Amino acid sequence: MYKNRGVILSHYFTNDNVKSEIKVIKSIVKGNEYKFYTDYNVFSKDKIDFGTRLLLESIENIEGEVLDLGCGYGVIGIYLRNNFNVLVDMIDINNRAILLCKKNIELYKLENINVFQSDGYENIFKKYDYIITNPPIRIGKKKLYEILLNSINYLKDSGKLIIVIRKEQGAKSLIKELEKVYFVEIINKKKGYYILKSTKKQYKI
Repeated sequence: MYKNRGVILSHYFTNDNVKSEIKVIKSIVKGNEYKFYTDYNVFSKDKIDFGTRLLLESIENIEGEVLDLGCGYGVIGIYLRNNFNVLVDMIDINNRAILLCKKNIELYKLENINVFQSDGYENIFKKYDYIITNPPIRIGKKKLYEILLNSINYLKDSGKLIIVIRKEQGAKSLIKELEKVYFVEIINKKKGYYILKSTKKQYKI
């Protein structure tokens, strides 16, 4: 836990009982304005963070079924459903994030988009064309690698994992780990942020 202007906050991947103060933020992605309900104890509550914006701006012409892993208040999944011909599932361990996602889905009046709680892939029982995420780096390297490498078991044969990670957060070492089970391509890079697209090899872990 940590403090922010006198308010004790928890990491955004926990469910601790902390102060609630829902507000609406506005951010620009690809020249369009988006509004989202946010609150304490969710990632990047004051604006869409640079990494997520770069991730979304790097995605083009996708279709099929998408898993937004660690969805927070819903930026990735809602943007994708709003702009592409995709069916979206959004998951997070954080109860508050799930509630905010539902409010934001209602705000955009979207259909064919689902949000539910899941600790990693605990409540996932299908495979996707894409798993797309700004992963929770603060959970630690071991847990992070476990989640990202295990993604291969929840992707269809032609499925792809698309993530954003900063160079200083270990992008190059993560690429080496992903290459054990994926073909990895850097599809964009800016201000120390890497957008990685990983395609399944012919075997699974």
